[in-house]
Amino acid sequence: MVIHTKPRPILQRRVGLVNFLQPFLDGLAVLLVAWVVIDVNIGFLTQDYIILLLVLLGAMSVLYDRYGIYRTSSNFAGKLFSLFNAWSLSFLGLILLGFLSKQTEIYSRIAVTEIYVLGFFAQSLLHFVVRKINQTVNRHSQSVENAIIVGQGQLADYLEFKISSNPWLHQRVIGTVSIAEEELAKKKGKKRTGLNATFNRNAIVLGQVAELPSLIDEHNISTIYIVTPLEASKVLEDLYFVLIDKHVSIHWVPDIFSLRLINHSVREIAGVPVLTLSETPLTGVSKLAKAIEDRVLAFLILVFISPVLLLVAIAVKLDSPGPVFFKQKRAGWNGKTFNIWKFRSMRVETQVRDTEELKQAQRDDPRVTKVGGFIRKTSLDELPQLFNVLIGDMSLVGPRPHAIQHDEVYSQRISDYYARHNIKPGITGLAQVRGYRGETKEIDQMTKRIESDIEYINNWSIWLDLSIIARTVTAFTGKSAY
Repeated sequence: MVIHTKPRPILQRRVGLVNFLQPFLDGLAVLLVAWVVIDVNIGFLTQDYIILLLVLLGAMSVLYDRYGIYRTSSNFAGKLFSLFNAWSLSFLGLILLGFLSKQTEIYSRIAVTEIYVLGFFAQSLLHFVVRKINQTVNRHSQSVENAIIVGQGQLADYLEFKISSNPWLHQRVIGTVSIAEEELAKKKGKKRTGLNATFNRNAIVLGQVAELPSLIDEHNISTIYIVTPLEASKVLEDLYFVLIDKHVSIHWVPDIFSLRLINHSVREIAGVPVLTLSETPLTGVSKLAKAIEDRVLAFLILVFISPVLLLVAIAVKLDSPGPVFFKQKRAGWNGKTFNIWKFRSMRVETQVRDTEELKQAQRDDPRVTKVGGFIRKTSLDELPQLFNVLIGDMSLVGPRPHAIQHDEVYSQRISDYYARHNIKPGITGLAQVRGYRGETKEIDQMTKRIESDIEYINNWSIWLDLSIIARTVTAFTGKSAY
């Protein structure tokens, strides 16, 4: 009889005992708080409140996983902040669902508010108590595993720091082992873009890779972390076959942080592990969500500001001869070109065609009309781009699209420049609300803008978009706007 087994998924989520129990404790705390609150305010648990609690627990299971409440080991303040966000979003989902189903009137606002406030404090207290108990157990536990990190450099330092500061791992880094000298030489001088902090080394260098088998026996090592640069794959292969006979856990930490990572992730395709180094965040549901966000908000904004658009159009027409609107080719998502629309702010005879050399607007630029100076300073000239959003060329929030001539110039001076095209360009963006807008006289100014654009791509969410839109009202006027 042939027994067929299902191929084992290569991506596995490891959950410790404490993090396995914590979700049940949180759920129990919420149920107990809700039962007490409902008993005090209403007197008995109705079917409507049972449905409310079931939906709340379901929302918690999804959002707590999204925020990594039971997977991260950050300090308590960081854990508390994540818990607050996930718990608040769970309640926001309840309120939205109740509003859409017209069921909000059947629930007591006082009871729901008390469940929200007391539920958060109950969970916070539980997380604090469990953390203290776990720390106490760890201090008196003899089961802490000894580990060695193979490799040196900033990523190895970072890994050692994280292991040493994480009481949940039950591991202690005894020291590090250096790779061959020629491999170390290749790593020196490489610019790190993925790790911004510098960590003081606490672990001592125990020796070279050739000494690793004897070091495992000498220090009773249970776990090995291999940190290798991209070009040192041969080192990993040779080392693996040596360690496989030493009865130790072997973990590979590929040193990829010398690259500019764009929305990076780890996934599995047909059982094959895939490490994604660069990818747009707009796929599947995310793509649909941003499209809905853009079109709904753009339509509402256009309806609201239509009188302003009419007044600006009349002012532009009366101020100087020429068309009301100005269009120019820009590079958008995945580098595809489109025509961007603006209110004309310069004299027609001084405007530059797409094929000619383009010069950025400067302070007191003689090409700018009187009305043009005002609408550029207040960013009213950008408002016609709402139509670009409606037809799908642009988004409300994203990296600002530069003139194609500027793209060509800056891409030669900034190696990761075109990474900003991994998402739709926007009317406003993270770089703009941070003040990185207007004329860029120095290359460092453009570099900071690109860094903010890539940070936005790596952290994109609907909530980030909404916060940037809220900050845009004050950020889009000022000294840099001319």
